[in-house]
Amino acid sequence: MDDVVQKQIERRAQVIRALKEELIERVNLPYTPEDLHEDISLLGAGLGLDSLDALEIVLCAEGRFGIKIPDDSVEVLRSINTIVDYIISEQDRKDAAA
Repeated sequence: MDDVVQKQIERRAQVIRALKEELIERVNLPYTPEDLHEDISLLGAGLGLDSLDALEIVLCAEGRFGIKIPDDSVEVLRSINTIVDYIISEQDRKDAAA
């Protein structure tokens, strides 16, 4: 496997793990990181989180990963995968601008 691809896979896995751990701690979820599937819906029927939990998720992602999630970006909070995609793209954008 290409070195660049391997590094991207490892980076994504690290971000997923860190985000899951932060979510479990901050939102007080009764799960382990392994219990949370990356595509589970965070709000509503999936994990059943509410708007206060959504705010906590935003603060968690912004604080842990040094990014900003705009107030009108509800679609970013759809699942762990969508948040991770956003985190990585924002970090890459910041790195490219630096």
